[in-house]
Amino acid sequence: MSFSYYGELCTEVYDHTKKIGQSIDGDIDYYRNELKHTKGRILEAMAGSGRVLIPLLESGLTVDGVDYSPEMLASCRRRCDERGLSCQLYEADLQALSLPQKYEAIIIPGGSFLLIEQREAALIVLEKLYEHLEPGGRLILDLFLPDHNTRTAEVGKYEGVATHHLPGGDIITMESKCVEADLFFHQYKVSYLKYEKWRKGKLIQSELQRVAIRWYGLEEFKFILQSIGFQQVTISADFENGKKPTHGNQKFVFQGIKK
Repeated sequence: MSFSYYGELCTEVYDHTKKIGQSIDGDIDYYRNELKHTKGRILEAMAGSGRVLIPLLESGLTVDGVDYSPEMLASCRRRCDERGLSCQLYEADLQALSLPQKYEAIIIPGGSFLLIEQREAALIVLEKLYEHLEPGGRLILDLFLPDHNTRTAEVGKYEGVATHHLPGGDIITMESKCVEADLFFHQYKVSYLKYEKWRKGKLIQSELQRVAIRWYGLEEFKFILQSIGFQQVTISADFENGKKPTHGNQKFVFQGIKK
């Protein structure tokens, strides 16, 4: 059994459950509308297999993607090719990001920024993204807070099981187990996800994924962005500009501008 972050089976499940153009609480329409007047290049960091990136390309925008998972990037590349779309994709660790161009906008949809486990690493990533923006360029990303089930996470407790029936007839089962949790002091949780792929009743492949999520308070994250150098930092709720956050079950969109 392999121990991976976003490996082959995880990517299959991701592609099966998160289709190209499948909006999460209206996020694709939001990013498309926010970026529609962008004339320069856009970078989607932590782009995955293209759920958001491909609809933006289809809108006529110039979008590059970066991710550290070769399996996710291979899926994204294949999906772009199937649609006749041209896109520059980079495999890179965001902490060491060094791309050949600057961007008018950088986005991180889907709460993916929370997957950066260590706070120190997250700060380095924000600094790298800041460096890759043109003067006046925007960073746009969305975050969420722990839900009730997460707040009551117990170490060693199985969090859920799922069965995914793939189009070719194969089945992937997935089990999730909490292995670390410190929600109120260090604000993080670690789970192990076990994937097993079955074909005609026979186990043919297994994969273990480690998933860590680190949360931030709204004012805390705003202060972090400002400390990096971002100006005019705004927070909007539920993908509606100007809508003030009122409770913890909303999605929160942060925007900041490079000086």
